[in-house]
Amino acid sequence: MNNSTFPQDSKFDVASIMGGLYGDGFIACKGAFSREWVQWLGHDIAMLFEEALSQPGGALARGPSRYYVEIHPEKLSGFVDIITHPWVVAVCTAVLGPDYKIVEAGFDVPGPGAMKQPWHRDFPSPEATLVGRRLNSLAFNITTVDVTEEMGPFEIAPGTQWDDLSGGDLMFPAPELTDRYEARAQRKLARMGDITARSALTIHRGTANLSQKSRPVFVLGVDAPDGTNADKHDLQVTRAYYDGLPAEMRRHLAGRVVEKLAPIVQGHAIEGLKMGQMG
Repeated sequence: MNNSTFPQDSKFDVASIMGGLYGDGFIACKGAFSREWVQWLGHDIAMLFEEALSQPGGALARGPSRYYVEIHPEKLSGFVDIITHPWVVAVCTAVLGPDYKIVEAGFDVPGPGAMKQPWHRDFPSPEATLVGRRLNSLAFNITTVDVTEEMGPFEIAPGTQWDDLSGGDLMFPAPELTDRYEARAQRKLARMGDITARSALTIHRGTANLSQKSRPVFVLGVDAPDGTNADKHDLQVTRAYYDGLPAEMRRHLAGRVVEKLAPIVQGHAIEGLKMGQMG
């Protein structure tokens, strides 16, 4: 799955990266991969999704017809292409520092009939963000399809990664805050080949998939050295795979090195997402 469209100049503007993620909480690199490359990614995800559905607990429900699957990186033929993409490396280094750690590899599949999610963030804000005003984690997404309005696009409320939800549910804003997020809402109609990066603390939701097509999207989770999201995941690579990676890549993997891959015990269930909303 080597990609031929990587930018030749990897010196991306740090100020633009920081400004986007500390401002809106969301940035994108359009056309980062070729459509052919993304087709291979989609093929891999489809096979891994079928495998996950056949195993007890292999696919985590996040609402009706909406699933999350955590995967072993080496089962995705394009994983190395993703984590070495110059833009991904530049974003991680700019926001999280040179010693960032990859803690999660997986994918979301909102299928036909998936309902609108409530506004939420993916985990409670850490002290580093609430008090220190610093982002210490990022989520990267790669869609495997051209997203349309009918397919339940991802929706964010820009700038809300700094919202303090103390005193209530730390992940799901109180109903009286809904108007704030509805007024800010932006739908993201990503296309095959795009990579997006966001703070998972930015208030967001998946919208209702009214089409007859699924909208699979790859997820890469990355932490700064003081991030703790590795505790929610079980990143594993075999010794043979690990030893075949360049040293610069190995030092950024936060998972276990094992002789044989074990089934992943998903530790990032989000109870509040199991019931969707109409509309």
